[in-house]
Amino acid sequence: MPLVYSFIVYLALAVLPAQADSLAVERAGQVHSFMAAFNAHDSERMAEHVTDNVEWLSVNGTEIVVETRGKANLISAMDAYFKSCSSCQSELLEVMVSGSRVSTVERATWQSETEQAVQNREQRSIAVYEFAGDLIQRVYYFPAD
Repeated sequence: MPLVYSFIVYLALAVLPAQADSLAVERAGQVHSFMAAFNAHDSERMAEHVTDNVEWLSVNGTEIVVETRGKANLISAMDAYFKSCSSCQSELLEVMVSGSRVSTVERATWQSETEQAVQNREQRSIAVYEFAGDLIQRVYYFPAD
């Protein structure tokens, strides 16, 4: 009996952390792939990384606003966004995985045109991607700095 117990403890200490690390790498990879699809302005490919009932939320102080809900609505919203901002790109500066959530610091860049010139713009913000299994279930965006 002590040998069986020792083996169970070994599995809990040795195998489970390896699985957790593997899951963390997989989830971080999903966020990177989601961002690559964003940068390609490919909303259909973005949708491959989310659940059918995905929610895109904006967090501002004590308010949380649902920007879009559902995969089809996400595709429509992103298509409209890409049409309005053809130069928009985003870069993951930091990625941290904690259980079912992946937190990121992102830098968004775009060009704005004025009568005088084209100006390069950028801003940084924090986002949290919440997973259900292998797919993104919610995206929380915080105000840009």
